[in-house]
Amino acid sequence: MQIADTIQGVEVCGLAHFSLAETLDCGQAFRFSFQDGRWQGIAQGRQARLIQKEDGFVLEGCSLAEFERQWRRYFDLDRDYEAIRQSFLADPALAVCARYAPGIRILRQDAWETLVSFIVSQNNHVPRIKGIIERICTLFGEPVVGGYAFPTAQKLANLDEPALEPLRAGWRSGYILDAARRVADGRLPLDQIACLPLKEAREALMTVRGVGPKVAECVLLYGMGRMEAFPLDVWMKRAMALLFPGRTPEDFGPYAGIAQQYIFHYSRMQKIG
Repeated sequence: MQIADTIQGVEVCGLAHFSLAETLDCGQAFRFSFQDGRWQGIAQGRQARLIQKEDGFVLEGCSLAEFERQWRRYFDLDRDYEAIRQSFLADPALAVCARYAPGIRILRQDAWETLVSFIVSQNNHVPRIKGIIERICTLFGEPVVGGYAFPTAQKLANLDEPALEPLRAGWRSGYILDAARRVADGRLPLDQIACLPLKEAREALMTVRGVGPKVAECVLLYGMGRMEAFPLDVWMKRAMALLFPGRTPEDFGPYAGIAQQYIFHYSRMQKIG
């Protein structure tokens, strides 16, 4: 990997099979969209404008210092995804999935935003998820360049369900408030939970109203960098039954979460089951 500070911004090249489209539009993040030839969104309170290159990307208007401080970790650029992907190719069924979208990366998102995002995602579809999250930010987040930051847990904890009615989130509003209050008052210390053994971390997250195993696994994988986490939603359960009968998440090893993302994207795009 090579990183260069250019007039346009920071250019990252020398990445094997890196795809912004596969990474930002595969169901793990909800604040990016493709407009005018670039991917645009807000993450961790900062705007990102990204242009795909043959073997990497350009982060427009970004300084090298900002890139090192925020975006290098966000895109998990120091992990050797190609070596991990190659290790999956020995498994014939997994190889089909890993070859379908080799450019996927697991984003290291903010744990609090990830928790709320996947509470919102329950029994929902992507356009509506994006709409609810955008309204959360517009109504309750702080203004930043390009839009609004995701609101803090403290900000939401001081609200009540009527205040969340403009979100049009339905029954999920109560779950969002419960999560906010638990994070704000210290009952749900996300930084500490991220370091717990996986079973204990999962159980801690599931103390939030409406958070079951699937949402907890999504928070662990996408918001806490726990690569052994393995979210199972309807698509994944169908894919596992059809492509990997008798297999369990533990069978995929320490990078089960990366395997899961290949399987999920493949099964969703190919409408497996």
